[in-house]
Amino acid sequence: STSSDVVIVEVADDGEGMDKKTQEKIFEPFFTTKKTGQGTGLGLSISYGIIKKHGGHIQVASKPGHGTTFTIQLPIQKDQPLQ
Repeated sequence: STSSDVVIVEVADDGEGMDKKTQEKIFEPFFTTKKTGQGTGLGLSISYGIIKKHGGHIQVASKPGHGTTFTIQLPIQKDQPLQ
């Protein structure tokens, strides 16, 4: 497998962004910046687990006041047909 055998997906927003301290915790189970009753904090943790299980990587780039970008790299599985 070479570095060109990956699919890269970027998801970006122009929202509030996150400081470094928040970014360090976002993939932890049950971590959330939402108020009580507005979310479980499992979405990014589950996404991280699925991506890692498939041999991929996820990175976050964010700056307060400038939004957030998630970059996901997943290996192409050439031995399995797409469904």
